[in-house]
Amino acid sequence: MSEPALSQTVYYNYTDYLSWTNGKRYELIDGIPIEMTPAPSRIHQKVLGDLYNQFYNYLKDQPCEVYIAPFDVRLPGSGEQDETSSTVVQPDLVVVCDPKKLDDRGCKGAPDLIIEVLSPETAKKDLSVKLRLYERVGVFQYWVVHPVDKTVMVFLLDEQDQYSKPSVFGECDQMKVEHLNGFVIDFCSVFK
Repeated sequence: MSEPALSQTVYYNYTDYLSWTNGKRYELIDGIPIEMTPAPSRIHQKVLGDLYNQFYNYLKDQPCEVYIAPFDVRLPGSGEQDETSSTVVQPDLVVVCDPKKLDDRGCKGAPDLIIEVLSPETAKKDLSVKLRLYERVGVFQYWVVHPVDKTVMVFLLDEQDQYSKPSVFGECDQMKVEHLNGFVIDFCSVFK
């Protein structure tokens, strides 16, 4: 299949997703294909690159691993097998601490941390659709990075498996990353 019908009435799964060969990138959320934007901006790439470097340098001797887009994260719903999963996303950055979730095609199941860097084309999806999705599937930490405003919103799952009110960090703040053994991220470096 060369391209999905971008329709709200046709639902697809991971097998369909793998068959799309038109050179475009898609995410699949609850069976609906969403075409990804073309190449991100330079500032998006710079911010993402610095975040990746900080995570990579810290995690290289740790059990967790960090990956940068494009990297498929399959999020099978209740009763769905991997091939019939109706949700496949490509977050900007993911951290996975359970090696059983990793395979040659990416990650199957909720990563421990997901970071999305906002762009004008993706802001609404990242702050609504993906926020609800990541909460629903149990992503412990979800970061939304605003490269123009130089802020980061950090959502953490609470005891009821819901995201609490986000913590907001600014241009030169530092933050201890939850569940990563004392890792402190330097946002001054990210936003310089």
